Amino acid sequence: QVQLVESGGGLVQAGGSLRLSCAASGRTFKNYAMGWFRQAPGKEREFVAAISRSGGSIVYTDSVKGRFTISRDNAKNTVYLQMNSLKPEDTAVYSCAAGTRIGDSTRMYDYWGQGTQVTVSS
Repeated sequence: QVQLVESGGGLVQAGGSLRLSCAASGRTFKNYAMGWFRQAPGKEREFVAAISRSGGSIVYTDSVKGRFTISRDNAKNTVYLQMNSLKPEDTAVYSCAAGTRIGDSTRMYDYWGQGTQVTVSS
């Protein structure tokens, strides 16, 4: 089992920045690829970014490329999502997830956090 706890969400104006953190406990963090997903009201959960176990491979959804940066610190059992130039359409509950390999599908991840709310005002 892996327990994941997100933090860092909040209310920010358009153009602002937030950094989300996801702290993992339980099984060895470095053995898992990590992903960030988001779900806006009335919409399906969508992929945002993912990072491989070593951090050597990273993928983003097109809408966040150049604005968001995913990173991980295996010594701290934490994955981060730096979000810059935020837009109102980025408003959603952001969740981190752990899986055996990097990917953009929710089916590839076995463990999920509860999520943290990000609200971007115009």
